[in-house]
Amino acid sequence: MDVLIVGAGPTGLTLGIDLARRGVDALVVERGEHLFPGSRGKGLQPRTQEVFDDLGVLDAIRAAGGPYPDRMIWKDGERLGEESMFEKLDADEGMPYSEPLMIPQWRTQEVLYARLTRLGGKVAFGREVTALTQDGQGVTARFADGTALRARYAVAADGGRSAVRQALGVGMTGEAVDPAPFVVADLRLKGLDRVHWHAFPGDDGGFLGLCPLAGTEDFQLAARLPEGSRPDVSPDGIRKLVARGTHLDAEDVTEVGWASVFRPRAALADRFRVGRVFLAGDAAHVHSPAGAQGLNTSVQDAYNLGWKLGAVLRGGAPDALLDTYEEERRANAAAMLELSTGVHRGEVRRGRATVQLGVGYRESSLSVDTRREAGELRAGDRAPDGTVAGVRLFDTFRGPHWTLLGATLPGLPSLPAPPASYGPGVFLIRPDGYVGWAGDTTRGLREYAGRTGSLTVV
Repeated sequence: MDVLIVGAGPTGLTLGIDLARRGVDALVVERGEHLFPGSRGKGLQPRTQEVFDDLGVLDAIRAAGGPYPDRMIWKDGERLGEESMFEKLDADEGMPYSEPLMIPQWRTQEVLYARLTRLGGKVAFGREVTALTQDGQGVTARFADGTALRARYAVAADGGRSAVRQALGVGMTGEAVDPAPFVVADLRLKGLDRVHWHAFPGDDGGFLGLCPLAGTEDFQLAARLPEGSRPDVSPDGIRKLVARGTHLDAEDVTEVGWASVFRPRAALADRFRVGRVFLAGDAAHVHSPAGAQGLNTSVQDAYNLGWKLGAVLRGGAPDALLDTYEEERRANAAAMLELSTGVHRGEVRRGRATVQLGVGYRESSLSVDTRREAGELRAGDRAPDGTVAGVRLFDTFRGPHWTLLGATLPGLPSLPAPPASYGPGVFLIRPDGYVGWAGDTTRGLREYAGRTGSLTVV
């Protein structure tokens, strides 16, 4: 086996899809008996929508989700007014998706799982990793049932309490974002419309929100409780919490599904790679849920790592390419942690800062720009959408390949000219939709191709 992926959340499933379409032999293992059942990460940022477009799941995701509703503020049973949850951005040719999409995490996982299985990928449920060792040739994982499995590489996508991270001895550095406990739950109720995200600020600094989950009959409850509280997340406890924090009665909550309690924190793993093992998603970084950065950053970890593993395992690229995963993603995760903490504390507004379209890798060793006069778009930046001779760029980018703009080469998807928005030059677009290399001509592509596995013919 080429790759063992530990954890069947959005991170592990995304990576499984990307590897499956590259012909990499990978297995996702999950200690639970089924996919995670809760709504938890419910916001998909525009950049993640672009990722899902490339992976062939965006249509299903959009059909299962919907737009974010405006927030309705309540006090003593009276409506005080409504407000938008985020700064509105206008879509344009280069940015076709400009607003977050709401879809409960369990449904996102269902869509990803269906895509993975259609591609021939597999998830083994009920497989809890209890130990992990590695040598120069591969990784051995041992399971709670006494069995073992061998792979060339392993990826820890098993959450904030990652057993794999602990087995590797990798620490996490972080801080508490809020000293108060939070409760999140999925429930059904009567007495509130499904047009708004209903917010009930408390006099003690707490709050309670009830958000209708697009594509379902459920609401997601999110509540900040007074410091020192001991939350009761039983069905009766959730009903009492709603009755205390709103004008609704306990019996208005007709059904309680998944529920959890947590204290928001921000933490970053000290390393994202240890030999043949990689950390991704919550195993590598833990966010406050404010601003919908955690799940999105995690999906993009997988998207970054997938093409690099494929290049090494199937494209002849050197193993050193895999070092750039930590180089690029750890710095990005640190920035996203600062951002999500700022949103939680009210220092940053949701909008242009949180859609993740500005995330890039200009400082990466993989970003090479040899142009004498570079325009606004640089190597390491996200490659915008656009149209060239009636051909949409995102349609050309879609798939596990690299794309050349501004020149043509045999065996490589190419367009003879980039759109005017790109500025002058030749651009080599990475499989994850970032400009890898830019030059005035194709001179220098051969050397770049040798260390990235990007071209078979140069």
